[in-house]
Amino acid sequence: MAQEKIFPMTKAGKEKLEQELEYLKAVKRKEVVERIKIARSFGDLSENSEYDSAKEEQAFVEGRVTTLENMIRNAKIIEEDSANSNTVSLGKTVTFVELPNGDEETYTIVGSAEADPLEGKISNDSPIAKSLMGRQVGDKVSAQTPGGELSVKIVSIK
Repeated sequence: MAQEKIFPMTKAGKEKLEQELEYLKAVKRKEVVERIKIARSFGDLSENSEYDSAKEEQAFVEGRVTTLENMIRNAKIIEEDSANSNTVSLGKTVTFVELPNGDEETYTIVGSAEADPLEGKISNDSPIAKSLMGRQVGDKVSAQTPGGELSVKIVSIK
């Protein structure tokens, strides 16, 4: 049997996924079933775009429920590693400056399940996070990103 993928995440990230799952099961499923019921009342299903749309949404919701259940079941909570607080690792917040222009950026390195760059959370699978892992304050790091090579200097780790 194939080994299940482990999803590293923070406790808050897991709670967020659990809330989304609860919403999908308790609210969204019922909404979609009601849309299907209404669309069926329109008659001929072969040319009923409302019915087709509702069925597509139902398939999306059920797929997302399955995905979330799998992620939650296989979640590995990232524990705070206070013993090694000066090394970049999963769950740490890293501030770095881009070289040579000096733009400062701060990101928390999280598992792919809870990555959200707009909220300052980058996946441990991203090129920049991979290059930062295991490094310390003052280290200069280069990463090959889709936008080209990025060179940074680590300023702080929390």
